[in-house]
Amino acid sequence: MRRWFAVAVLAVCCTGVLVPYPCSAQQDQPEAKRKVLNRVVPTYPELARTMNLRGVVRVEALVAANGTVKSLEARGGHPVLVQAAENAVRKWKWAPSTHETKEPIEVKFDPQ
Repeated sequence: MRRWFAVAVLAVCCTGVLVPYPCSAQQDQPEAKRKVLNRVVPTYPELARTMNLRGVVRVEALVAANGTVKSLEARGGHPVLVQAAENAVRKWKWAPSTHETKEPIEVKFDPQ
């Protein structure tokens, strides 16, 4: 019985050593801050103005190697403001790169 226990413990320990643990440095998509060449300011929605909404919308843009936005994913913010932020960020242009990157973006909305 002790022998099986020892073999099981040894197997678990060896598996932990041999199997690489995924860390933040090992990702499919490289995270990089590329330079924005053309930044479009979002229009403040009229509904948000009447509700006196303010806040930050977080989106993640998948930027192609040529600098254009391939896709966007909302990461947070008021739903009324998210659409305006996405419409503006879709028009942004980044510096060219050798590969596509994911760019985290924060768009601030303030009625003043």
